[in-house]
Amino acid sequence: MTARAADRARYDRATAHLDAPLAIVDLEAFDDNADDLVARAGGKPIRVASKSVRCRALLERVLARPGFAGIMSFTLAESLWLARAGFDDVLLAYPSADRAAFAELAADPKLAAAVTVMVDDHSQLELIDASRAGGREEIRICLELDTSLRLLGGRVRIGALRSPLRSPAQLAELARSVARRPGFRLVGLMAYEGHVAGVGDAVAGRPLRSRAIRLMQAAARKELAVRRAEVVRAVAPELEFVNGGGTGSVQHTAAEAAVTEIAAGSGLYVPRLFDNYTSFTARPAALFAQPVVRRPGVGVVTVLGGGYPASGAAGADRSPVPYLPEGLRYDAQEGAGEVQTPLLGSPADDLLIGDKVWFRHAKAGELCERFDALRLIEGDRITATVPTYRGEGKTFL
Repeated sequence: MTARAADRARYDRATAHLDAPLAIVDLEAFDDNADDLVARAGGKPIRVASKSVRCRALLERVLARPGFAGIMSFTLAESLWLARAGFDDVLLAYPSADRAAFAELAADPKLAAAVTVMVDDHSQLELIDASRAGGREEIRICLELDTSLRLLGGRVRIGALRSPLRSPAQLAELARSVARRPGFRLVGLMAYEGHVAGVGDAVAGRPLRSRAIRLMQAAARKELAVRRAEVVRAVAPELEFVNGGGTGSVQHTAAEAAVTEIAAGSGLYVPRLFDNYTSFTARPAALFAQPVVRRPGVGVVTVLGGGYPASGAAGADRSPVPYLPEGLRYDAQEGAGEVQTPLLGSPADDLLIGDKVWFRHAKAGELCERFDALRLIEGDRITATVPTYRGEGKTFL
């Protein structure tokens, strides 16, 4: 029996009394993946990206482990909710225009002390001030640095379209603007190198493309390490934190002296987009099961639903992948469907109506937008059932 077949047997035994659809997290794999992230971080704390987890119980679990400290959130409303729930160090990773939430933040000492908001434009400071509604609490500010790699004199740009702040001078100017405004305090700097941390460099069947990605990422890491250190010197050496990285670049970013903490989250669940890396390997921890509801013919079964595409540029890599039993594949004419998904392959002939097919989602926490609970598995038993954000009635985006 292969390791994957053994996992399937465990998951089927653990959930035999439950009907699919359902989602699980294998706690042994989750904890092993957490240990791997800590080892790669080389002693620097890891701030957990909540968008990649979207479950308070599992955020609490990982933050209780040595090597993890703080949350990187994705909306201001989520940040306030987490702070009210007792998380005392929440960094909002994206600028917000949520005026009502800014009014709450400015009016509550506990929230203002726990939450740091992201800024990369003077107008965002003006929006926050205009949203205070009389609240006078000091707002903690983090600036974001554009990490993109520019080639051919800037004519070629590789990296996400995020912050407009690229040079030390630009960051220093906005830092001075924050310092001049009453009611604000600059505490941090963030730089997310998504083209390194979030792009696999070992694409199956594409050796030339994989080599090109590795060359690009090596150049990007070198350029960014120099520029990030220059920005830190220009902005303020006494910043509380300098955040960088992501699951795919933990060890590289941690090696930079200017960086004080690493952001990571997807490496806990390990969705399918993180299979194609040479720098680390990890165990899939989060899966979902769909029930077999039809047997259209030899070598074919149909499961209920399963068409859960992930965000990003549309493509086959944004679909879930049938994982257990091994050897199933989509019908090229149908793919992963809204209400039914045909699956082809010889393992289909061994599946009966009501059996479970286990899938891996493409992007980590987005799975939790489809399920209101996660079944936590240890060995071949469910030891807890915990709500996702959706299960707590929270859909922040």
